[in-house]
Amino acid sequence: RWPSLLKYYSHSDSVSWLEEYKARHNAGLEAQKIVASFSKRFFSEHVPCDGFSDIETLGCPSHFFEDELMCILNMEGRKGLTWKYYAKKILYFLRQQNILKNLKEYLQRPPERQSFLEGAVLIDQYCNPLSDICLKSVQAQVDDITDKVRKVLRTKNPRHPSLASKAGEVLIPEVELQRQVLDAMNCVLYEQLKYKGNELDYYNSLNSYIHQVLIRRTGIPISLSVLYLTIARQLGVKLEPVNFPSHFLLRWCQGKEGSTDIFDYTYIDAFGKGKQLTVKECEYLIGHHVTEEFYGVVTSKEVLQRMVGNLLNLGKRESTDQSYQLLRDSLDLYLAMYPDNVQHLMLQARLYFHLGIWPEKVLDILQHIQALDPSQHGAVGYLVQHTLEHIKRRKEELGPEIKQRSDEKHKEVCFSIGLIMKHKRYGYNCVIYGWDPACMMGHEWIRNMNVHSLPHGPHQPFYNVLVEDGSCRYAAQENLEYNSEPREIPHPDIGRYFSEFTGVHYLANTELEIRYPEDLELTRATVQKIYSSGKE
Repeated sequence: RWPSLLKYYSHSDSVSWLEEYKARHNAGLEAQKIVASFSKRFFSEHVPCDGFSDIETLGCPSHFFEDELMCILNMEGRKGLTWKYYAKKILYFLRQQNILKNLKEYLQRPPERQSFLEGAVLIDQYCNPLSDICLKSVQAQVDDITDKVRKVLRTKNPRHPSLASKAGEVLIPEVELQRQVLDAMNCVLYEQLKYKGNELDYYNSLNSYIHQVLIRRTGIPISLSVLYLTIARQLGVKLEPVNFPSHFLLRWCQGKEGSTDIFDYTYIDAFGKGKQLTVKECEYLIGHHVTEEFYGVVTSKEVLQRMVGNLLNLGKRESTDQSYQLLRDSLDLYLAMYPDNVQHLMLQARLYFHLGIWPEKVLDILQHIQALDPSQHGAVGYLVQHTLEHIKRRKEELGPEIKQRSDEKHKEVCFSIGLIMKHKRYGYNCVIYGWDPACMMGHEWIRNMNVHSLPHGPHQPFYNVLVEDGSCRYAAQENLEYNSEPREIPHPDIGRYFSEFTGVHYLANTELEIRYPEDLELTRATVQKIYSSGKE
């Protein structure tokens, strides 16, 4: 019944299967109960930090609880959208907490026990907690590439020490034998397997995730360098990471081991098909001179810092993701490594403030910043004041506003919750999840969006819509029309508002229906009228 749990048992274990079944069954009931409660508790706000507190104190094994969440997420069909939405949020939280714990344990180890590959996997897992990524699987794929390199090496030099069973445990001292390994690696990686630097889509976050680098066989300098370095070390060649500006490199010692002379090293560009560079060629690569310090070796923590820094910059660039998930995840990772970095703490506080989420956590962060750097009191004071106002407003909210279609002031509202619409001007597909009898935005928004240029201006119904590109928009009634070919809207928040997609429209979940109690019947009648007449 639960085959995904087999990995938690050994054939040699003496297990009471009845007790295990009871524990799994009870964990399932507990998970369903918590998921069901989330919509009611958190419909009108982002799930707060302390919203997961009852999950952290679970009385059942966490892997059973997670397994039930996965069962909910894998439910077939277009039903249970709200359950799936909150199951995903809970699973995301649980896995990230566990990965963060593993990362902190990793960072506490001595440097020689910090594998670059493991560090890259931890970053990958944290940013993709719902994907099935594990070090064992990634290592197996790297081992497979290493075996291919050994086959090529065997044809060139059957007596090469890297072919021995314990190769990798002992470093090869002879430079010429090391060169043979690197030549074989370049042959396998870049000629046979066609790995390459992703020049065409350089700023795609997938280039930073090691499991995606292995699947897509492309990446950016740092991710390809981690792969290249790992394979080389497994074959007895010690390469070291170099935090070169704008283009991460590896260095290979040609002189005395541990030399501080930058000219005793050859520099390897894993992004450029393993090309071996001199100091001068490294400068040509980036187009300017750099000082000797940039040719020095860096620690695994510094490599992770640069990987996370890349993701931070990508998170700032992503304009379509209105939840800023990548930026939030990469900030979490950065602050796990450097918890007292004022610049990133302030960015995190500003981000949560901008998103209107976790005001209590914002206050905690600001208090920490003030203790670290009192000179920040101006910015901290401003954010504290507005965050306290936000908390006060939230406490004063009387409850959900209920909008009745029968109310006289709503008589001009033509469309209803759950209808799949098309924007007349921009052509995007969307679904309605809220409406107002007139534009409720401020004067600045109305001016910026040029609303007064519309024939009916702001004095017409406006609709909150979830758009297929993942954005949320506020559209004028005159700009919307029924979609002649309704289809599912792939929006991350669809389950927050809707429980099911019928094939032609969405069904509001309980919380949304409370707020628009008369819309469901109107939506059904509209759909019947439009789409049944179209079929005839």
